[in-house]
Amino acid sequence: MNYVTLGGVTVGICLLVWDITKWWPGRKQLLKDPVKHAAKLLPWLLSWCYGALTTLGVAGLIGTASSAVLGLSNWLGDAALLWGVGEQTGQLSAAKTFVPLSTPGNCVVLILTAGFLAAVKKASDEERSVLKRGAWCGITLGTSAGVAGFAAVPLALAANWIGDTVYRAV
Repeated sequence: MNYVTLGGVTVGICLLVWDITKWWPGRKQLLKDPVKHAAKLLPWLLSWCYGALTTLGVAGLIGTASSAVLGLSNWLGDAALLWGVGEQTGQLSAAKTFVPLSTPGNCVVLILTAGFLAAVKKASDEERSVLKRGAWCGITLGTSAGVAGFAAVPLALAANWIGDTVYRAV
C-alpha cells in the first residue's frame, strides 16, 4: 500500500494550484464560454484520474512507477517543508479509506496506461507537460485520506465496474 506524507500532499496541492492557475481564463472569459474553457481542463483532469487509479493497489511496473513517483514527491515535499518553511514533516495519520481494484479493474488500469502513454506521445510539448503534471498530482493526492474518500474511491469503483462489465461480456 502506498502512503503519502505531509510533504507529498503539499507537492500534489502545489501541482494542482499551478495547473489551475495556468488554466484560469478569468471570470469574464469563463462566463462567456464555459464549455470551451472546461474542455481545456479536461486532459489534465483525465490524467489526474489516471494517476489516482495507479495508486490503488496496482502492482507490477505500473504500481512500481507510481510508488516511485509518490516516494520522490514525499521526499521533495518533506525537504521543501523542512528547509523552505521550517515545518516538521511526517506521515499523515488520518485514516485511509482505499478501495482496492479488482482483477478486471486492474485490467482497466492497464488499458488506461496504454491510452495515457499514447496521449503523451501524441501531445505537443506543452500538452505533454500538462498530462504528466496531472498524473503526478493524481498520484500524490490519490493516496491522501481526504482525496481518497472524495475521488479515488469512486474512481476505483468505476474501474472495477467497467472491468467487470467488459470482461463478463467476453
